[in-house]
Amino acid sequence: MGNDAQSVLGAVRDLLPVLRERAQAAEDARVVPAESIAALAEAGHFRLMQPARFGGLEADPVTFYSAVRLIAGACGSTGWVSSVLGIHPWHVGLFPLKAQEEVWGSDPGTRISSSYAPMGKATVTEGGVRLSGRWSFSSGCDHATWVLLGGYVFNDDGQPVDFRTFLLPIADYKIIDVWDTIGLRGSGSNDIVVEDAFVPEYRTLSFIDVNKCKVPGQEANPGPLYRLPYGATFSFSITTPIIGMATGAYEAHVEYQRDRVRASYSGQKAKEDPHSQVRVARAAAEIDASWLALERDMADLYELAQAGEKFPVDLRLRARRDQVLGTERSIAAIDQLFENSGGRALKAGTPLQRFWRDAHAGRVHAINDVERGLTMFGRGEFGLDLGMDAMI
Repeated sequence: MGNDAQSVLGAVRDLLPVLRERAQAAEDARVVPAESIAALAEAGHFRLMQPARFGGLEADPVTFYSAVRLIAGACGSTGWVSSVLGIHPWHVGLFPLKAQEEVWGSDPGTRISSSYAPMGKATVTEGGVRLSGRWSFSSGCDHATWVLLGGYVFNDDGQPVDFRTFLLPIADYKIIDVWDTIGLRGSGSNDIVVEDAFVPEYRTLSFIDVNKCKVPGQEANPGPLYRLPYGATFSFSITTPIIGMATGAYEAHVEYQRDRVRASYSGQKAKEDPHSQVRVARAAAEIDASWLALERDMADLYELAQAGEKFPVDLRLRARRDQVLGTERSIAAIDQLFENSGGRALKAGTPLQRFWRDAHAGRVHAINDVERGLTMFGRGEFGLDLGMDAMI
């Protein structure tokens, strides 16, 4: 197991060949193989964003995103799950210490899945809330024993008074196997059902506090990692796997094109086709732009977090702008590569078509809503109110 962030990256790189070999098995089983999750855990991947007091590395977030990009470049579904399960230790680190102790006190390797859409209903009761509901898209839930769920809190008059995240152990919820899709098939993003579970106050976290970057967990975890804005830190964990998928698609495409002969062009080698060369250049540029913008934004945010300074709204909006455009650019790159591959791109079992389907599946995640992200940036530039639901 890696004891520092760079050794974790090295261990992740060593796993890439076997993760690539298991990509089809993950898709067929509709879940990432348990062996892959165990290997990533052994490599230290899930400790990168975990609080140091519970054996985590509290790594620079770009190191975590770099690991996710590598994994997603080998298998899109495994990359997606590694990112989602890997970012949740950071989110749990924002909760009161008592909640963190319940999750990791007896097992620092405990993993947490999520479904943040406010699909449940929480009613205030003594010492906490009663929670019920059904949530979809809990990626990697079969590899987790806790879950983070989003929902509104209602008062006695039935009026919503807060939007919170609720942290529940597996004894309080059921996993319903419904995941059968054309993309990210191996992510096992099944439904979570909760029936009138009691959630103590300390296992709830208000998004109002999260958006202000003022949360209870900072007392227990005073490092800069836990002062970062959720709107960038979590959002990048959704875009990064798609950048990784684009990177994997690019590598697979270039390798294939080196030997491909274009049957409809008098036996011309594909690599000698100037149009093919231009498409590859454009795809490479889009992938680079996506990654470099992410690196810049997070470096600027992390520097401010280390200095204990506030995050300017324009920087937070820029990060969200670059996040949604990173997804859009990466998918545009994959589309170019797909179109440049000829009929072989349609063959089942090939890496390129899997990356193409996985990336388009990841695109429909709510946080990848390009127009919403760009609208927030535009409103900020014009000095308009962002609205209460602006997650930056």
